[in-house]
Amino acid sequence: MPLILIGLGGFAGAVSRYLLDGFVTDRTGASFPWGTLVVNASGTFVLGMAFAMTTERALLPPDVRGPLMIGFLGAYTTFSTYMIESWRLIEGGAWIMAVANLGGSVAVGLVAVMAGLAIGRAI
Repeated sequence: MPLILIGLGGFAGAVSRYLLDGFVTDRTGASFPWGTLVVNASGTFVLGMAFAMTTERALLPPDVRGPLMIGFLGAYTTFSTYMIESWRLIEGGAWIMAVANLGGSVAVGLVAVMAGLAIGRAI
């Protein structure tokens, strides 16, 4: 049963990623991968909260960890997309945008996970 729940979480995460990325990209254009940045930041924020709430605070049952953290968030966050989009910017000669995407995603991701952990620990 845990594998099925992780698989269902992965399905929901992949669909959520697709929808949110498309929503953001439709509104911001495709010159910079804003959709991926938003997905990665929101995913790391939720992962920070979920980690604090399941592992450190025991506010969520341990059975939630697999489907949420491995399934949903594993499919939702987009490191591979982040890398290919950064590489495509480099190949296209947009070095400054590539560095902004790489550095911005790391910085925003660290802030998001710290915020998620802080909120998860405070709950």
